[in-house]
Amino acid sequence: MPSPILIHNLNKKISSLPSVGYCDSFLCRLRGLMFRSRLGLDEGLLLVEKRDSRLDTSIHMFFVPFDLAVFWINSEMTVVDKVIAKSWHPAYFPKADAKYTLEIHPDRIGDYEIGDKVEFKSLL
Repeated sequence: MPSPILIHNLNKKISSLPSVGYCDSFLCRLRGLMFRSRLGLDEGLLLVEKRDSRLDTSIHMFFVPFDLAVFWINSEMTVVDKVIAKSWHPAYFPKADAKYTLEIHPDRIGDYEIGDKVEFKSLL
C-alpha cells in the first residue's frame, strides 16, 4: 500500500482533505485503481512521474468500474487540468505537461481548479 498523504489546496479551504496513496513506483502506477470495487469519498491515489509530461501522465480507465475526478499537477505544484474520467474509457491526456496525476472520488471535482496551487503533506 502506498504511503498516505494529504493534498492541500493553497487557494481555498477544503473541509475534508482526501487521504491518497503516494504512488511513485512503476508497479503501483501500473495497478492504479484497477480492479477495486469502489472508492471512498476521502480515498484516492497520487500517481508520480519523474518529470513533467503529457504522455507519461496520461491514464486509461480499463478495469476501473467507477468514475474518477482526475487532476493533473505540474512540478510547480499548480493544477494544469482536470476531468471526470469515465469508467472503461480508453485514455485521458492532460492539456499541459504534468508530473502528478491525482485520482479521487468524482464528487470531489470542485475541490481543485485549474490554476490552484497545492501542497502535499505526509501522514506518517
